[in-house]
Amino acid sequence: MNQKIFADLHNHTTQSDGDFTPEQIVNQAKSLGIRAVGITNHDTLDGLKTAISVGKQNFIEVVPGVEVSVRFKRSYFTGTLHLLCYFLPEKLYDDQFVDEFKNILSQGRGEKLVKARVDEINTFFGPGQENALLKKNLKFEDIAALSNNASRRHFAIALKQSFRINNADTINVIIGNDSPAYLPSGVELEQVKDFICKNEIVAVLAHPAAGSFPGKGHYKEVLPPIEIVEKILPEFIKAGLKGLEVYYPGHITDHQDLMKSWAKKHQLLVTGGSDCHDGKERPFGVKGISESEYKLFKAALS
Repeated sequence: MNQKIFADLHNHTTQSDGDFTPEQIVNQAKSLGIRAVGITNHDTLDGLKTAISVGKQNFIEVVPGVEVSVRFKRSYFTGTLHLLCYFLPEKLYDDQFVDEFKNILSQGRGEKLVKARVDEINTFFGPGQENALLKKNLKFEDIAALSNNASRRHFAIALKQSFRINNADTINVIIGNDSPAYLPSGVELEQVKDFICKNEIVAVLAHPAAGSFPGKGHYKEVLPPIEIVEKILPEFIKAGLKGLEVYYPGHITDHQDLMKSWAKKHQLLVTGGSDCHDGKERPFGVKGISESEYKLFKAALS
């Protein structure tokens, strides 16, 4: 990136899956001369008040946000896309805003996601279904008895213990990523749409081209190719999308230019960030936006 980074708007802390505390992120910004930092932990508001406080002490502006996981189950794509939801700091002291946001986020992980996954498994593989593999319906309690934070491993254990299904291939048919019953983590776009519009949140589609990154590394992860994102983009725009994350470590120059053309076509803000998680594979301060781009972002946020 040729221009000087004024703001790095996509970073994770120890409150989700990052290695750095808010104080460490702010200190890195200060040492690099970056003036504004976005804290965007996955599906949680935890740690944002602390981040803002630390930022004030160090004269670094902290923009609070959440990287919301949005799930899709389509014939052409089953998986999760990420929506960076930015808002004004005072929103964190609005109990109604906080409670409603937390309730929405809770739909995409934990107990409610487990219940939704159980329902999907029963729909496709329960007794009486065309592809029935279960002699009785799977129950939420079968999974909850194994863990308060259930993973795919716990579903596999339940199938073995409660259903006597020991064949690994059969288990994979039921709970694998290619299973018709597979349900990715995250909320439905409809669940977050009204909240975004009602609360004047600046919603930005995170790393839209990273799934087509030609290299290796964590930036690509399990994201879909750019053609899938382009197909779904109109739905995000209808849901109140305000910007695209153009500057991103997993965006090559051609994709960066394409994202700029999308932003111009749909009158969307241009944002950017490092998606910092650690000091080596996904470090802080490698991508961001200029001061002029940040002023446009702030104007939309106010």
